[in-house]
Amino acid sequence: MHVLVVLTYYRPHTSGLTIYAERLARELARRGHQVTILTSHYSHQLPFTEELAGVRVVRAPVLFRISKGVIMPTFGFLAWKYVCEADVLSLHLPQFDAAGVALRGRLLRKPTVLTYHCDLKMPPGIFNRLVNQVINLMNDLAGRFTHRVVAYTEDFARYSPYLQKFSHKLTIIPPPIEMPEIGASGIAAFARMHNPYKRRPVIGMAARLAAEKGVEVLLEAFPRILEQYPGARILFAGQYQNVLAEEAYAQRLDFRIRQYEEQEQWKFLDVLDPVQMAAFYPNLDVLVVPSLNSTESFGLVQAEAMLSGVPCVASDLPGVRQPILQTGMGEIAPVGDADGLAEALLKVLDHREAYRRPREEIAARFSTQRTVDEYEKLFEAMRGKV
Repeated sequence: MHVLVVLTYYRPHTSGLTIYAERLARELARRGHQVTILTSHYSHQLPFTEELAGVRVVRAPVLFRISKGVIMPTFGFLAWKYVCEADVLSLHLPQFDAAGVALRGRLLRKPTVLTYHCDLKMPPGIFNRLVNQVINLMNDLAGRFTHRVVAYTEDFARYSPYLQKFSHKLTIIPPPIEMPEIGASGIAAFARMHNPYKRRPVIGMAARLAAEKGVEVLLEAFPRILEQYPGARILFAGQYQNVLAEEAYAQRLDFRIRQYEEQEQWKFLDVLDPVQMAAFYPNLDVLVVPSLNSTESFGLVQAEAMLSGVPCVASDLPGVRQPILQTGMGEIAPVGDADGLAEALLKVLDHREAYRRPREEIAARFSTQRTVDEYEKLFEAMRGKV
């Protein structure tokens, strides 16, 4: 089967959406399918075409950016070419160009599956509101043209205005979760490098430094944590410099973060590869996901942490609360409430062992193999029926 996967950003760009698409594509290729990624040439340092882990990656030239979006004049031509070659199409939203690809799939009778990862909420401003409306319109058209729509959880689908419109096309497929196993020596080496003074407890956050991630809520909750645990430290894994369209947000938080950095209470780790993430999680006492809105629909990092035996605290958002509700490995905090977040973190830190679950139990619920099994079933069921 030839699967065409279409999304705006692909690796090495790091986000939950790109990690999801990468895991899906690689596992499909490992199972013998031909996989092509059609995406944007968002960085001049990247080649226009290459093969990564058995997956062909095609990057369309970018003429200019509009906030987080990209304008690609040749994208339509490339879409026709690769849609014609493909057996099935896998589109990943939010994405401005998905509507055109879905229409091509409809016209050429190619089974088309749209995976809806989250809502899009642009930074404040009149222009960004206009951009948001245009992209929402294109996403809506993509939903109308596509044959099936995939969501991570019923919880998110139930509360998503977008997914409610396409409930008759909806299929629930859990996201692909994987975490390399790493030995004790690797975990200890990570600790020596990033927590040499053995400060405890360690609170982890794995995200981009972006407004929707709720970093300021963690900053406001942290003094209360320090009252009870003066040795507490935060390790932040993820891009924190030059995050697209988030420069003003980073500047707003800079003073408070630098104060904690000077006291060895906060450390930025930048983007970590999968092996480094496998060493990161076991060095934590708790992982926090204080997201503020529906741009977060699950939080893959929660399940990754749980595979490493680490409990989580997450915002009470549709979808985001599901890893904790399904496993019992953590506590749920009110959205945007620093006191509530601190209370949930302290509860977990005070009784950490009570939240542990066997790795096998988590792996049975969340895995890349399970996710791709479901996609294969969906693709096969659609072939010859559109």
